[in-house]
Amino acid sequence: MTEHSRKIALIEDDPWLEPYYQDVAERITRFDKALNIITIHSDSIEQFASAYYYYGFLFDQNANGWWYREWAPNATQLSLVGDFNDWNRETEKMIKKNNGDWEIFLPYEVYKTRFIHKSLVKVHVVSNYGALDRIPAYIKRVVQNPTTGDFSGQLWFPEQPYMWEHEYTTKQMTDLVIYECHVGIAQEKEGIGSYREFADNILPRIKSLGYTALQMMAIMEHPYYGSFGYHVSNFYAPSSRFGTPEDLKYLVDKAHGMGLAVIMDIVHSHAVKNISEGLNYFDGSDHQYFHEGTRGNHEGWDSKLFDYGKWEVKRFLLSNVKYWLEEFHFDGFRFDGVTSMLYYHRGLTNFDHYDKYFKNDVDWDALIYLQLANHLAQIIKPGTITIAEDVSGMPGLTRTIQDGGVGFDYRLGMGIPDYWIKILKERSDEDWEIHEMWTVLTNRRYKEKTIAYCESHDQALVGDKTLAFWLMDKEMYFHMMKNDNNFVIDRGIALHKLIRFFTITLGGESYLNFMGNEFGHPEWLDFPRVGNGESYKYARRQWSLLDNKDLKYEFMNNFDRAMVKLMKEQHIFSALPAQQLNMDDANKVVIFERNNIIFAFNFSVSNSIFGYKFRVQKTGKYKVLLNSDDKEFGGFGRVDNSVVHETDEFRYLSIYLTNRTAVVLARVE
Repeated sequence: MTEHSRKIALIEDDPWLEPYYQDVAERITRFDKALNIITIHSDSIEQFASAYYYYGFLFDQNANGWWYREWAPNATQLSLVGDFNDWNRETEKMIKKNNGDWEIFLPYEVYKTRFIHKSLVKVHVVSNYGALDRIPAYIKRVVQNPTTGDFSGQLWFPEQPYMWEHEYTTKQMTDLVIYECHVGIAQEKEGIGSYREFADNILPRIKSLGYTALQMMAIMEHPYYGSFGYHVSNFYAPSSRFGTPEDLKYLVDKAHGMGLAVIMDIVHSHAVKNISEGLNYFDGSDHQYFHEGTRGNHEGWDSKLFDYGKWEVKRFLLSNVKYWLEEFHFDGFRFDGVTSMLYYHRGLTNFDHYDKYFKNDVDWDALIYLQLANHLAQIIKPGTITIAEDVSGMPGLTRTIQDGGVGFDYRLGMGIPDYWIKILKERSDEDWEIHEMWTVLTNRRYKEKTIAYCESHDQALVGDKTLAFWLMDKEMYFHMMKNDNNFVIDRGIALHKLIRFFTITLGGESYLNFMGNEFGHPEWLDFPRVGNGESYKYARRQWSLLDNKDLKYEFMNNFDRAMVKLMKEQHIFSALPAQQLNMDDANKVVIFERNNIIFAFNFSVSNSIFGYKFRVQKTGKYKVLLNSDDKEFGGFGRVDNSVVHETDEFRYLSIYLTNRTAVVLARVE
């Protein structure tokens, strides 16, 4: 290695990055420079990220009235309109400041009976683009007219602020086991679920399974329900279709009372292109919040792309990070679409060379923004969990900024679910390749924490099928009774358990499950749309299938609870990566050790082997901690788990390893 002026941990840990020393060093330099400029201008990044205390609607106690401010540099006139002035565009005209801000002051004594809680507001913007009523950029509540479908801002001045009951810190958490969820589809009714219904009906289920965090989709307001919440229009407004801001706080508070962290999907990768609901052409230009011209369009997502190098955009988005942490007590963020942010090509390439991570295609403004966002989150709420949705595998994404990284805590192991779906689609069980399976599950960067998962919401959408449905398909509709013996169902349940367990034990330092997949929910997700007659039939979760004790769904649910419990009790997530003990192609057996616990997987279609011998690292007696073939998990109970297994003089252990089974063993001290 050549000598450099400073040691950078990311380079030290991966000699293959040595040719990119300067590129990695510039990550640190650019971040330091950006933070320094912010600090000089605003005293601190926390102050810089407090724009929502200036823009939008704020009551000034000293002046005894409301300020409303908006940044719209290219507009020629702004007027505040709403229920309070009968939508008169001439009476409440705003004054433009030198920096492109507009403002108006509403004295309390004049407006106190009109400018009230729940009344509707917009801002009338006159520009070269025309004269349009727009929703304020920093609005904190947006509602939809049930008759016309139009969206409007809504003043939200509740008499009493929400009184938080539970203090929570992620320092309480030792293992991150994530339950991904969507409030609207979480109920069984054919309709939209609410924050409070989720808190009261679903949180107890999550807690009982042993998950330690929920990851919430679709919280930021989005005009089209079927977008899954990823076409955001109003970045400071929790979606009103699920309830009030206080209802969301109730949900977060109740989760904290159960010891659950709450992670929010934050969508800063793009924005809805809608003009009537969103930020597009807000001040009449196409480049206020977004890049100018075609660079500002994401053709694949039909959305708009932020200009992360612009001062005001950085302030808008960083303030948004701070807002959700402070106002709603979220414990972390899953940053959506990070790959699209990081590269000018939006990830539409093969990442087959290190040049792709460091050279011409990298959007440095976006990378700096993500570094600033991660840095800010830790200042506002130490221990905040940040997760990157990235398919590129950029080195250093989950390393600290001073290590040469971007500062995320975890990245999603997005190749894992794609792999499982691929082999279920394309191969027979006999053709599964155990060495390939091992490589896919263990191939991750040193010191970069990964969240492993078999299926997130992506795998449950129309156009694809969940693992359970790939395995059992239509047979699930007819043969899930416990007294109904069916080969397809038996195979499906066995492999559903093995795939999840192989993933959670090998795939990373955390695990994620999408709501309902823990018990093999049989149907895909399909939001109301023209193509399905605006039906909610598939935009829900059928908990009654799990609760019906005559059905086999509870077997898969029981196993989910057992495997999560084992992972936590044996501290597997925080342990070093797994070490192979035995790879047997003929019998499709994979045996490995992680944190002194032995995991034995038999993926064979038919080979159940008496006295299966393999060598372990320590002599002694071993007991069974978990057996996926137990009857409570829908198995056949072929093994007596009470038997204690003892090594011979050559450190060989001998067990009965049945087909399509996973067995966990621990040494008896």
